[in-house]
Amino acid sequence: MAGLVTIFGGSGFLGRYIARRLAREGWRIRVAVRRPDEALFVRTYGSVGQVVPVACNLRDDASVRTALRGAEAAVNCVGTFDRRGRNGFDAIHVEGAGRAARLALGEGVRRFVHVSAIGADAAGPSLYARSKARGEEAVLAQMPDATILRPSILFGTEDQFFNRFARMATRSPVLPVVGARTRFQPVFVDDVAHVAALAAAGTIPSGLYELGGPEVLTFREMMERMLRHIRRRRLIVNLPFVVARPMGSLFDALALATGGLVKGPITRDQVESLRVDNVVPPGARGFEALGLVPTALDAVLPDYLWRFRPRGQYEALRDSARGLDPR
Repeated sequence: MAGLVTIFGGSGFLGRYIARRLAREGWRIRVAVRRPDEALFVRTYGSVGQVVPVACNLRDDASVRTALRGAEAAVNCVGTFDRRGRNGFDAIHVEGAGRAARLALGEGVRRFVHVSAIGADAAGPSLYARSKARGEEAVLAQMPDATILRPSILFGTEDQFFNRFARMATRSPVLPVVGARTRFQPVFVDDVAHVAALAAAGTIPSGLYELGGPEVLTFREMMERMLRHIRRRRLIVNLPFVVARPMGSLFDALALATGGLVKGPITRDQVESLRVDNVVPPGARGFEALGLVPTALDAVLPDYLWRFRPRGQYEALRDSARGLDPR
């Protein structure tokens, strides 16, 4: 069996795929999360005792140090869309990432993998992009040989993007979107997990990797693709930024007034993020440099969006029965 790896956020959307891949390679895995009782499902990824969730808070030195003790590699895939609060951008993307790298260095961890995001930019238009860039700087200041992964928008069974809009399409004849012309390069979550697992194992060179899928699509085109797979017709309405900005500010104020209990569909910072294309820049090192072919969107979406079709899983059965002789 291989050594021990600590995965911060290992029960999250991306983290669970990384944990599953490393478990198949024989690694012992410590899944470091704030609520280990809600992450017990990760135990099933390996043999008895191979994958263990442990309590850890990226804001606390002691718990991070304990989670790292004895580990050969560490992966940080903790992220947030909360701008303020104890678990906001600064606390998680910047201070938390830097703390994990600093303590990993102190504990003798040999390899550190940090998941950032395409568009991370210290001069970016959004606080999210700027915090991601500062997080990368904090990690590299402690561990210059760390591997930084910048994925575009992730898709997969548990995603909160295509599932969210598909659910909206079952309830409304209209799909409002902000930044309909903004371009994305959606990438399959397990493809990113594959690169993270390779980096944790030390089988690829360290450094920066920009990870996007095989297609570049606008927001509108992604919605059209999603609607085609769930077999529904909906009116896609683009909300201009001049309208979306005050809406985002209003939802921010509502969240602040309710202490975060009520959250709107979009924040002002997310509106700013949507002003910028979310694609791999020319010449960047990505899947191709590793000899990997990313998975196409159409190869995965039908596997989990079928439940949003008018007849769910029976839609395909109905289609296959067409043309049969009724006699």
